[in-house]
Amino acid sequence: MASKKKSGGTAKPLNMPTVGGPERGPLVWLVASFLSIFVRIMFRVKFVGGRENLPKKGGYVLVQNHVTNVDGLGMAYFIFWRLRRLPHFLAKESLFRVPVLGWCLLQLGQIPVFRGTNVRNDEPMRVAIDHLKAGQVICIYPEGTLTRDPDLWPMRGKSGALRLALAAGVPIIPAGQWGTEEILPTYSSKFRPGFWKPMRILVGKEFKVDELRGREVTTLELAEATSRLMSEITKLVEVLRNEEAPEKRHDPASHGQSITGNFNKPKKGK
Repeated sequence: MASKKKSGGTAKPLNMPTVGGPERGPLVWLVASFLSIFVRIMFRVKFVGGRENLPKKGGYVLVQNHVTNVDGLGMAYFIFWRLRRLPHFLAKESLFRVPVLGWCLLQLGQIPVFRGTNVRNDEPMRVAIDHLKAGQVICIYPEGTLTRDPDLWPMRGKSGALRLALAAGVPIIPAGQWGTEEILPTYSSKFRPGFWKPMRILVGKEFKVDELRGREVTTLELAEATSRLMSEITKLVEVLRNEEAPEKRHDPASHGQSITGNFNKPKKGK
């Protein structure tokens, strides 16, 4: 089904992926095999631990910290080749408007989401819930964009991942990753690949939200639970970095930073 973006006008409609296609069909294998070669040249995906925390069957929401634009490639490689599952990412809709790439993303079951305060994502959320109920894996970066923390720690999160898990009745599992900043620094175009450079992934235990299931949840409860979820992700990143994160989590709004896009890029006319 097509979805429209309403923000200062109507953009061209975007199709949404349908549930029920082959999770590891010929096209999926072809694209995955091509991307795996690309990933292996760029960096090495190293799984540190926590495999026992991931269900072998059934749907779940996997949430991670977001440091660079190649995070998704590494995580997709890990889920497809190591876990033998097909990851379904909620990705920014602009990627789906790129010729060929957009078509491939849809064929692989990836879900476009729209950015902006005046844009609703009801349809992408519905499609994601359908995938979860069909026993598939949804991957989300709850920060909503690359971290704006100056030291690249996880920043404030959004409640979308929790709302999905609650609506679909599936587990939500945190994961931490670290290392891609050595390949492509955050908000930089200085690409520095190296097959010896590791992207390390650590999976945590299921984030329990039993007290929120089966009832109407308030905005305040979602915000509090999201903050706790980000703390769990941060703890995993602390293990990977062997450092302690700042006591106070970074919030772009309190620093006058834009919610999306490259906040380091100079504004026009300056």
